[in-house]
Amino acid sequence: MKYVVTGGAGFIGSHLVDALVDQKHEVHVIDNFSTGKKENCNTNAIYHNYDISDTAKNKNFIKIMEGADSIFHCAALARVQPSINNPVKYEMNNTIGTMNMLKGASDAKVRRFIYSASSAVYGSTTILPSFEHHLPNPSSPYGSQKYYGEICCKMFSKVYNLETVSLRYFNVYGERQDLGGAYATVIGIFIKQCLNDTPMTINGDGSQRRDFTYVGDVVKANILSAQSDKVGDGESINIGSGKNISIKNLANFIGNDIIYRDPVNEPFANLADVTKAKKLLDWEPIVELTDWIVDYKSKIGLN
Repeated sequence: MKYVVTGGAGFIGSHLVDALVDQKHEVHVIDNFSTGKKENCNTNAIYHNYDISDTAKNKNFIKIMEGADSIFHCAALARVQPSINNPVKYEMNNTIGTMNMLKGASDAKVRRFIYSASSAVYGSTTILPSFEHHLPNPSSPYGSQKYYGEICCKMFSKVYNLETVSLRYFNVYGERQDLGGAYATVIGIFIKQCLNDTPMTINGDGSQRRDFTYVGDVVKANILSAQSDKVGDGESINIGSGKNISIKNLANFIGNDIIYRDPVNEPFANLADVTKAKKLLDWEPIVELTDWIVDYKSKIGLN
C-alpha cells in the first residue's frame, strides 16, 4: 500500500513513517525540513522537499499523492506560545498548508485523510475531562488554526467525498522530541535542563495539569484511523492518556531543583476522555508516562 506522510521528518511524523515502512508499505514524505530533521529520515522512505503552504507546487503535491491509499497530515508549526508571537507565519503553514494538502488529496483521489489535530482546540476549560462534543474554545492562533483544520476536513468529506478523520493529540512525548528551542515541550525542556545540570523552570506555581500521550500510542491511533471502517466522515477524536499530572509533580519525578517563573497565559489543565477512540478505532493508550521517564532517563544516563 502507498501512503503519504506530511511532516514525516518531524517528531511524530518520523515515528509514523518508521511504523509504515516496518509494515512494508511504500511511504512518501513531504517535508521542508524547517523543523524536521535529517537524522529522523528512514532510508526506505521517499522524501520530497516541499513547503506545504506553497500553492505554486500544488501539481507536485498531486503527483506525489496519486495512487496513495491515505494521507497522514502531520506537518504543522507546533506549540501555543510561538504561535502567539508569530500568528501570520503560523497561519500560512497551518491553515493554507492544510488546505493545500486536502485539495491535493482530493484531486489525487486519495481514499482517506488523517489530520493531526490538537487538544489546543479546547482552550481554557473548567469542564474535565474533555469530550469531543464539548464546544471548542481555542485561546491561541495555534489552537484556532488546528480547529479550523478540523472544519476543513469535515467540509472536504461532505463536499469532495474525501474520507477524513481528525485526531486531537494531548501533549505528545517520546523519543526524538525536541529538547530545546521554541518547539520543545515541557518534558523535553525539563530533560535538557537536567542534562545540563541546571534547575528546571516552571511557569507559575506548577499546579497546572497536563494529559501526556506517548508518541508510539499516537502512531497506533493514526494507523488504526486509516484502517477503521467506522470513521471517515470528518470525525474528531481525542488521543490522550486519560490521566493528567501536575507540572510540579512531573518536574519532581524527572529531577530535583526547580525555579519558578512568572506565569504565562495558558489553560490551567487538560484531560482527555478517550471513549470515542476506543469505540471507533479500537484504540487505547498503552505506555505510562512515569514508566517511560524511568526507562528514558536510564538510556540517556540521567540519574
